[in-house]
Amino acid sequence: MNTRAVRRAGRLAWAFIGILALAVVAGFVFQKLTLLFVPLILALFPATLLVPAARTLEEWRLSRTLAAIVTLVGSLLLFSLLASAAGTLVVDDLPDLVESAGEGIATVEELIQRAFPEFQIPGIDGVVDLLRDRIEQGSDEDGDTGGDLASGVMSATLGAVEVIAGILLFVVILFFYLRSGRELAAGTVNFVAPSARERVLSLAEGAWETLGGYFRGQLLVALFDAVLIGIGLLVLGVPMVIPLAALTFIGGLFPIVGAVVAGALSVLVAFAHGGLALGLGVAAIVLVVQQIESNLLAPMILSRVVSLHPLVVILSVTLGGILLGVLGAFLAVPAAAIVNQVVTSLRADQESVDTGAAS
Repeated sequence: MNTRAVRRAGRLAWAFIGILALAVVAGFVFQKLTLLFVPLILALFPATLLVPAARTLEEWRLSRTLAAIVTLVGSLLLFSLLASAAGTLVVDDLPDLVESAGEGIATVEELIQRAFPEFQIPGIDGVVDLLRDRIEQGSDEDGDTGGDLASGVMSATLGAVEVIAGILLFVVILFFYLRSGRELAAGTVNFVAPSARERVLSLAEGAWETLGGYFRGQLLVALFDAVLIGIGLLVLGVPMVIPLAALTFIGGLFPIVGAVVAGALSVLVAFAHGGLALGLGVAAIVLVVQQIESNLLAPMILSRVVSLHPLVVILSVTLGGILLGVLGAFLAVPAAAIVNQVVTSLRADQESVDTGAAS
């Protein structure tokens, strides 16, 4: 190995160590400033959908501030109506869903035990019991007294204040993203050395396009799964179709992993209510829809912005879930896509420079 290759390997090793150290520090800071960073990051996703609407209103002679306000208020009203309707249906049927899932698991175990008498799904009964306890814990808290009650009230109050503060901050940040997002990006780039500002701004614009394309595409993919699987469940006579379709849509926002979990839940409910035939029918529908989505729809919609191997997607969602729970699982794939886009762009620039130097 020549000296140049050794030096290059050394630079890569130090760069990897630096990136790892930076990630550890960023994770520590993120945990300490969750109330600030979570709204700041989450507001980016609706902003990618709403910025074009705000710009259209500006073209209709509305001022920038008024266009941002109209877009923000309209989107919040629409989201509140949809979330209220879907949330009510899901929450009302959630105990029945958990109960049906438990019955479906028991049915699957019974079928397998006919061939393998000692077979059991390890730990699954504990998971179902835990979910049932979490759902019913609200009624149990009524019996708390004395210090436990006071401590619970204080904890609930602090949690409610934090949630309200986070929502308000989210709305304010989203407003400024809609009103002056580009100016905010340009102002942030001013902290970079002047010689690198144009390049950093170009990378930021590429990351924004990647994020917007990913979020819009994933919403369409999730809606496709929810509608077709919901229609299939309705045709087969599976109960709780709307809650299952809503959970399928939510699961679709977590690539691969979410779709598998939501599909498995539908199959378990079908097993519990209709036996083996209905369960296999639902499994067939879920597999067909997900094959169409993964092999036809998703490549058409997402191939330009998310060119990640399925294993990378699974590992990203898993790692994000381990580090930050549901939020981390949601952010993992777009973060990986943005990193891939930035690295690809930087590599293309370096190859262009090397080609120019060689010629």
